[in-house]
Amino acid sequence: MSPSTVAPSSGPRPIRGSAIAKGNGTVKAVPHLSVAERVARGKTARAEVPRASQAEFNPPPRRPDPIKLLERQAKTRVPELVPIRYGRMLVSPFTFYRGAALIMASDLAATPRSGLQVQCCGDAHLSNFGVFASPERQLVFDINDFDETLPGPWEWDVKRLAVSMLIAARFNGFPVKNEEQIVLDTVEAYRTAMAGFAAMKNLDVWYAHLDIEAVLKEYRSQFKPKELKRGEKQVAKARTKDSMAAFSKLTREVDGEARIVAEPPLIVPIDDLATGREHDQMFDLLHELIRSYRETLQHDRRVLLEQFHLTDLARKVVGVGSVGTRAWIALMLGRDGQDPLFLQMKEAESSVLEEFLEPSEFENHGERVVCGQRLMQASSDIFLGWLHIPEEQGEGGLARDYYGRQLKDWKGSAEIEQMVPNAMAQYGKLCGWTLARAHACSGDRVAIAAYLGKSAAFDRAILEFSHAYAEQNERDYKALVAAVDAGRITAETGL
Repeated sequence: MSPSTVAPSSGPRPIRGSAIAKGNGTVKAVPHLSVAERVARGKTARAEVPRASQAEFNPPPRRPDPIKLLERQAKTRVPELVPIRYGRMLVSPFTFYRGAALIMASDLAATPRSGLQVQCCGDAHLSNFGVFASPERQLVFDINDFDETLPGPWEWDVKRLAVSMLIAARFNGFPVKNEEQIVLDTVEAYRTAMAGFAAMKNLDVWYAHLDIEAVLKEYRSQFKPKELKRGEKQVAKARTKDSMAAFSKLTREVDGEARIVAEPPLIVPIDDLATGREHDQMFDLLHELIRSYRETLQHDRRVLLEQFHLTDLARKVVGVGSVGTRAWIALMLGRDGQDPLFLQMKEAESSVLEEFLEPSEFENHGERVVCGQRLMQASSDIFLGWLHIPEEQGEGGLARDYYGRQLKDWKGSAEIEQMVPNAMAQYGKLCGWTLARAHACSGDRVAIAAYLGKSAAFDRAILEFSHAYAEQNERDYKALVAAVDAGRITAETGL
């Protein structure tokens, strides 16, 4: 697969013997090993933690109750929205898996680690990859969810991705041979891409990205006409998902002004959440918070945002695992009533990985998400920023962190349930390459490539792990079904 190039992220890169400031203000020295030393580091890790050991999944007899872990997460979320989360997780073992990042993080903590760290996505399942617009208005393929991002073992991301491929293939009813090949293709793509990045210059790795038009052209001969047509249709559909499309779908005119349409409980405008003085105070507070978010943007993008004025706000339910966390959409208008910009302000809690690794170096979890996203993505949303709500202003008297971005900007995701085995295998290769590129930007790509080696030993180990964990996920899904049937928890389906 041939990477294209895009403009680099801003910010200085450390030089030999330099020191860099971390998010908490402390400064640490940056080591600079030779290529030979980095290769040796990877081979030493392989000797200490053999690739075959990555197949291990041996849950302890007193494994944490998965339902208790979900209930613990629910304590900090909007109570009336939590049943929607459970309802979405009940749809299938795959949707359960999407919402079970904390459960898997708990399980991964007991598995072998090579000791090589990267900036982890933390929730790298196949539905958290997709297409969106770069600032240069190209449609690119990349990871698109970083709520759980944190420095950690690169294997955890690979395992979460591989297991998701197997569970999705099972959900689609593929033959076992196809299921296994999809996982092997995904992991092989990661391994071979990492080897390629290990041989590249630093800037070339940083510039690498996947242009979706180039990808479709490269893979054209490998798809049947029907599959290719479906892919091209999805790309065309993604290009229509922008602020204008959201504007026509989510708003209506009230007394000559655009207002967000209510769709409770999924979308609740601020007008329906509060009235009178309380409404005005809430609107003013949120408006002030958006101003503080604006200060975290690059100067040129801050100037651009200042050309829009806030018109309306609404609370919105998003995703599967994120349901219940607080998320707001802000309607802003520019030169006239037909120049909309939708921003999404999403609550950022601590990463599910932090309980099992070191705490984030960033005090603000919104900043943690933004910095992790900028480090892992080849091209990020121009309005990516963060904000903090202090205790005296936060809901329930609690301080809360948020990150902001555009609600939609040519965003598209794969229709997993429509995929045939060949299409899912090709999609898995894209995900594997993309994850390797993200890890190569933050971790020691030379050492990781040396650990992986040229054989399929690691691929086979991850396939074995994926089988074992898919079975565990199935048991956990059934536990959720049983908890709902027993009345232990309440689930609201169909939303």
